[in-house]
Amino acid sequence: MEFCSYIYKKDKETHKKEEDCNKCIKMVLPYIRGELDNDQTEVFLEHIKNCTSCREELDIYYTVEAGIKQLDEKKGDFNIAGSLHEYINRSYYKLRMIKLVKILYYSLNTLVVTSLIIMLFLQFRIWFY
Repeated sequence: MEFCSYIYKKDKETHKKEEDCNKCIKMVLPYIRGELDNDQTEVFLEHIKNCTSCREELDIYYTVEAGIKQLDEKKGDFNIAGSLHEYINRSYYKLRMIKLVKILYYSLNTLVVTSLIIMLFLQFRIWFY
């Protein structure tokens, strides 16, 4: 019985991985074209980092897209693999900057609210004491 539950767990994990890979493969072209929102981009990059087969799909699609674009423009960088690596790094940088801006935004809001509470407290002290 224990062996059957082990096989069931493995099948379940494999099925989940296949679902994740299918979702990721559908996101490849929108990622290359810059059509994913920030949350989708983060999920996509995390999956690509850990899944070699989906990373290979990204490499293939990016090579084709970049090659066609370069042929249309009659110029371009012939280091397509390096270009993909740079594109991924820019995506990570963009996500880090967005997180930093969110942190600064919430920090500033917290500071403003705290300042208002202190000002009100001081004003009440002046009025009532």
